[in-house]
Amino acid sequence: MVGQEDAVQHEIHQDWVNREYTEVITNSIKKIVDSFDMSCGSRLATLNKKLTALERRIEYIEARVTKGETVT
Repeated sequence: MVGQEDAVQHEIHQDWVNREYTEVITNSIKKIVDSFDMSCGSRLATLNKKLTALERRIEYIEARVTKGETVT
């Protein structure tokens, strides 16, 4: 009976060790994903601003060409 209790306690202890390890890994992955998200979000925002500026410039040039003005 004592041997069974020791085995059960060992299994319970091992389960907690595994759960703690899983939690550490999960938290580490979350940190990596959050960092990646912030980095990409910032870069995409910058890229979006640049694309918007280019689109406006293209629209301006198209309007001038349509009117027959010289583009310089």
